[in-house]
Amino acid sequence: MSTTDTGSGTDTGSRADAGGRADAGGRADAGAARRAAASLGRLRSLARAELTLLVRNRTAMFTALLMPLAMVLFMRSTVEQAPLEGTGLSVTDLVMTSGIPMVLILVVYLNLIPAYVSRREELVLKRLRTGELRDWEILAGAALPVVAVALAQCAVLVAAGAALLEMTPPDRPDLLVLGVLLGVVLMVLTAAATAVITRTTESAQITALPLLMVSLAGSGMFVPLEAMPDRAADILRLLPMSPVVDLVRYGWLGGGEPGEVLRALGTAVAWALVSVFAVRRWFRWEPRH
Repeated sequence: MSTTDTGSGTDTGSRADAGGRADAGGRADAGAARRAAASLGRLRSLARAELTLLVRNRTAMFTALLMPLAMVLFMRSTVEQAPLEGTGLSVTDLVMTSGIPMVLILVVYLNLIPAYVSRREELVLKRLRTGELRDWEILAGAALPVVAVALAQCAVLVAAGAALLEMTPPDRPDLLVLGVLLGVVLMVLTAAATAVITRTTESAQITALPLLMVSLAGSGMFVPLEAMPDRAADILRLLPMSPVVDLVRYGWLGGGEPGEVLRALGTAVAWALVSVFAVRRWFRWEPRH
C-alpha cells in the first residue's frame, strides 16, 4: 500500500509541477504580449504627433516629398557622362538604383537631425523620458513618419522603373528589401548620432553635409565603384551608404557573389553597431549649454 501511495503522490506532484510551469509560462507570454501591445500603442501615439508636426513644417515636407524627385532628375542629367563601360550598368540602371539610397538620405537622415535637435532644445525629449516611453521608443516614434514616407517613395521608384522605364522587375527582391531596411536603420541611427554634435536646428544643415557629400560622391551613386580602381573601390565600400547601394543593385539587377553580399551585410551591420554605441554613449536628452 505504501509503495502505491508514494507513486501516486509522485505522479500528482509531477503533474502539479508541470501545470505550474505551464501556468507560469502562460502568464509570462500574456505579460510579454501586454507589454508589446503597450509599446506599440505608445509608438503609434508618438508617431501620430510627429506626423502632425511634419505636415505643418513646409520645409520638412518639401525635403521629404519633392527634393528626392528633383535630385533623381538632376542625377539623370549628370550621370549621362559617367564612365559606365565595363560596369554592366546603363544610365537608367544607375539612376534608379541610386535613387533609393538617395531617398533614404534626403527623407530620413536630413529630416531627422533637425527633428531630434528641436525636440531636445524644446525639452520635449526630457519630458517624454519622465513617462512610460523608453529611450528607443522615443527615437523610433520620432522617426516613423519620415520612414513611412521614404518607404513609400522607394516603392514608387521601383514601380516606376518597372512600368515606365522598361526595367526588369527586381531579380532578388529579398536583397532589395534587405538593403532598403538596412538603409533605413542606418539613417535613423546616424541621424541620432549626428544630433549629438548639432547644437541648433539651423546648424543641422551643416552637420549633415559630411555624410551627405561623402555618400553622394563615394558610395557609387553617381559613379559606380566598379568603374574605379580596385584599391579605391575597396576603400569606398567601407562608407556607411556603400553597402546599401550594393545591396539595392544586387537585389534589383542581380549579380553579387555570396562573398560580396556578405561583405555588404557585414559593413552595414558594423556601421549600425557603431552608431548604436555612439547614441547610447553620447546622445543628449536635454538642451546643450
